[in-house]
Amino acid sequence: MSDSAEVALRPAIGSDAGAIARMMRAALGSFDWMPVIHTPDEDLAFIRDIVLPRQQVTVTEAGQKIIGFIAVSGEWVEQLYLDPAWTGQGIGSRLLIDATAILPVVKLHCFQANTGARRFYERHGFIAEGFGDGTSNEEGLPDILYVRRR
Repeated sequence: MSDSAEVALRPAIGSDAGAIARMMRAALGSFDWMPVIHTPDEDLAFIRDIVLPRQQVTVTEAGQKIIGFIAVSGEWVEQLYLDPAWTGQGIGSRLLIDATAILPVVKLHCFQANTGARRFYERHGFIAEGFGDGTSNEEGLPDILYVRRR
C-alpha cells in the first residue's frame, strides 16, 4: 500500500488476465453480501475470453503488481475493481477519469448493497436513473443504473 502517485496506468495485455482475475476475486471476496457464483478458473476465463478481447481495459500497477482495473465498452463501464488494500487512495478515481474523460455519456450498474461504490460514483457525477430487483443479473442482487452526462 502506498499513495496513488506511485501507481501507473497502462492498457491491459493478454498476459495480465490471471493477475486481473485474482485481483477481481479478492475485491469481490471483500464484500460479505456478495455471493460466490464462479470458480477461480471461471473468473480467469471471463477476463481472458470476454473482458480483454471485447472491452477497453486499463490496469493500474504498483511496481509489477496489478492493483486495479477498469473495463469500458462503448458508453458502459463494465468492470471497475481495486485490490481491497488499495481503496481510498484515489486510484479508482484515476481509472474512472482516465477511461471515461472523452465520453459525453457514461453508464454503469452498481449493486445497491455496495454503499462505498455508490458514494464513489455519486461523487463523480453519476445519477441513479433506475433500480433493479436483481432479476437481470446473475448474482440476483438488486442493482442501480447510474448515468453521468456531460
